[in-house]
Amino acid sequence: MGESLHSCIGLLGISAGSLLLAVHLYSSGRAAPLIPSTALGVLLLIVSALLAYAGIRRSLRNASLLVSLCLTLSALWSGYGVILILAGQGVLPGPGDARDALLPGLATFTLALFLLAVVGFLCGEPLLALVAAAVSLAGAHEVALHFSSSLGPSAVACSHLSVCLIGGYFALGRILYLLTKGKVALPGTDLAEKKGQEQGQGSAGSTNPFAAPGLLLNMLSASVFCCRLLGVTHRLFLGHVPWLWAAGTYQIGICVLSYRAMDVLMATAFGFTSILKFAGGYCLLYPTWQPEEPSLPTPFLVVFSILFAVLSLFLSLQSPVDGLYLLVFVTYCIALACSPRGFFEGGPQGVAMAIFVASALVALIHLYNVRARAKIPTGKGVVKALLARSSLLKLREGPDLHAPYLGYSKYADAEVLTYACSVLASFALAATGDPQAPLATVVIPWVVVAGGILKLLGGSVAFARGKTLESSAFILYSVMWIIWGLTRYGGLYGTARSFHTAVGIVSFMLFNCFIVFCSLFLNTAWFFYSLSFMLIAVSFLLDAIHALPTGYDIAATLIFGLVSFYCFLAALASSTFEGCCLPMGRPMVQLSGVGAGTTKCLHLPARKASSVKRIADILRNGGTCGIPTDTVYVLVAACSRPDAVEKAHRSKRQAQDRPMSLWISSLKQLEPAKHLFTPLLWDFMEASWPSPISLVIPRGEWVDFLGMKDSAKYVGTPQSVAIRIPDCSVTTHLIDLVGPIVVTSANPTGEADTTHHNQVYAKLGDKVDAVLCGGPSPENIASTVVDCTKIDSGNIGFFRVGIIPKSQVLQILEQVQKKHLVVPSSGLCPTKGWEELQSHGHAVPNGVGRAALVEPGPDPDPEHHTRF
Repeated sequence: MGESLHSCIGLLGISAGSLLLAVHLYSSGRAAPLIPSTALGVLLLIVSALLAYAGIRRSLRNASLLVSLCLTLSALWSGYGVILILAGQGVLPGPGDARDALLPGLATFTLALFLLAVVGFLCGEPLLALVAAAVSLAGAHEVALHFSSSLGPSAVACSHLSVCLIGGYFALGRILYLLTKGKVALPGTDLAEKKGQEQGQGSAGSTNPFAAPGLLLNMLSASVFCCRLLGVTHRLFLGHVPWLWAAGTYQIGICVLSYRAMDVLMATAFGFTSILKFAGGYCLLYPTWQPEEPSLPTPFLVVFSILFAVLSLFLSLQSPVDGLYLLVFVTYCIALACSPRGFFEGGPQGVAMAIFVASALVALIHLYNVRARAKIPTGKGVVKALLARSSLLKLREGPDLHAPYLGYSKYADAEVLTYACSVLASFALAATGDPQAPLATVVIPWVVVAGGILKLLGGSVAFARGKTLESSAFILYSVMWIIWGLTRYGGLYGTARSFHTAVGIVSFMLFNCFIVFCSLFLNTAWFFYSLSFMLIAVSFLLDAIHALPTGYDIAATLIFGLVSFYCFLAALASSTFEGCCLPMGRPMVQLSGVGAGTTKCLHLPARKASSVKRIADILRNGGTCGIPTDTVYVLVAACSRPDAVEKAHRSKRQAQDRPMSLWISSLKQLEPAKHLFTPLLWDFMEASWPSPISLVIPRGEWVDFLGMKDSAKYVGTPQSVAIRIPDCSVTTHLIDLVGPIVVTSANPTGEADTTHHNQVYAKLGDKVDAVLCGGPSPENIASTVVDCTKIDSGNIGFFRVGIIPKSQVLQILEQVQKKHLVVPSSGLCPTKGWEELQSHGHAVPNGVGRAALVEPGPDPDPEHHTRF
């Protein structure tokens, strides 16, 4: 249902954008167009946001070409919209400025959509192929219109109108199919057949469906410089900036989506190429307020080429085609370093043409491999065969390739990109420029985008993966790079030195001192990484008070850059190869307790059935595990393993007067001992569960049926046992596999409840065999604990009122009591019925049909009347 709705949103967005362009082009010859350029630009930006949403929300399991189509059209119309806004506001006053601004993007997207259409027809997606072909044809007509006015804008408007009709037809067909639940289906829009095709082909798709749109965006940025080299456009100017910055912005988004698709190397590559796009846009924007062209720092570009080369080498191990593709960007960086005018010279523009062609070919391969079963070979099998002969290097593979240290995450690790951005930002600061004209040297894109925005992205991903210290450091450093880069190299700082600036830098240094201290407990590499950034902060402080020694800032940036480069290599190696190729070092200070040992408990995501099965195997083999429930996390052991029950009691430092409780998944597990329970108690248990209601019931011979033997003394008290069926599908499924389990709170005795799997690891990580990770607890309120030891006399008590209110428990008991006190069919009046029951020796509760509420006596199970 959700997938189809997102498809409808995408198709409606395509129809809406095409209709806007059709109306605009049809009325363009008039003195007053129906839609002014500024309004049309704003509307196209809204439609592009809608298309981006539709593309992002598509499921990764059933990767469709709709992802590429929506994201590609979204990038096209966002750049197109900004150019129309600039034209409407008079920023592009020249007669040919609008033409020169639009041509590179229109030509690129015409080819990109044509590739999508070809792949769609080949891979059995005729709907998307037809829409892509129609949009491509409309783009080709618009390009031709800019070269020859004889075609006429009305003909181009007809092309866009055809796109609108095609997209609207299929969107309407899908909406009708959903609203009528399959009763009404327009020809060619049968969602049942479409869903079957997607499920049949989804497993054969590429692991990263977002790679193709990212490659198409590389075509867009390259076309801006190709068109200038080929003479299609007359000059490079402000009108081309929207294409470059739209491509850079969308590539940062695709970088995040690639992490979502667990593709670390391609995500890093897209992060690198986005920096180049922002730098190119900055160079084209600078001449609008200064007559000269900005200069590029040569050392930085050499370092950037080295990073591209290293990434290309590691990417070749995953996909040789993609690795060879990145070598084109190595050449591009070298060409920029050798050209004094940078992006404005013919050398880099010639390499940009090579990037355009290579991006088109590699994008075609990725687009085809997303859906086709018979894939175009990328050389991965050859690399695996070669490495299989080596005993030194073994590639990381398998489902746990990107599993975080604690629990699970929706994102792969972004530390490779983050360390690389530290290298780029540090070497960019080493560039010497004119203090009187700081903007003349291209430093801001490298420092603000690489050191700031992308590092902030990496910090956010690290936080999502449970890396608290690393994420805090990355976010702190990104804020520092952004503020200092804009202040020092953005023309805001000037020649004056400010006391307030120095105070701000000192505040950052104090925060970093805490990070340096914490890194002592992490590893050696992180200690030197945070400590070397302190040298950078000191250089900022000395510069703020006008006391910077000559050469200190360059030395500090080089040290930080080299440390960051080693961390970059180590992160690449650890994410690619098994084993520790480049060690990050051991903690410089070892903590006693959790984390001090060399072995760590297993962490498995609760959302996977295979994880629950592994936890069940561990419990059957005598292990203890931390698991999520309908309230807080608990520590469990199988009743069938007395040694595990004793281990759980011992590992938690359980006090003797705080016994453990018992959990089952169904009353069928107590069926052999049903005759040992009174009918009223049995029916009350049946009516109360599953729920967060713990029932303290009389201890009896039924406990012996569970197989705990001597370890039964740790469960309950000599008089009573707390028992319940949790209202959690994961927990009950686990109990189905293992059998009844003993339960205690997953924290040392006397401490607060654990509401996240990270807390379980922190408190008991060295004492349990595994943790089933389910994220935050759904409820932080404990269960309601009911004293049922005197239920047959009509009396119940409450040791604690938790998430289930007292009135609800009493209502359940009243319903059960009425079931046991049904008036006989002989027509006895209620009073006579009660008397007859009493005469036969049955216990009658106090009050007709009502439970007598009494205060509980001495607490037979304090532990479970205060926790879960």
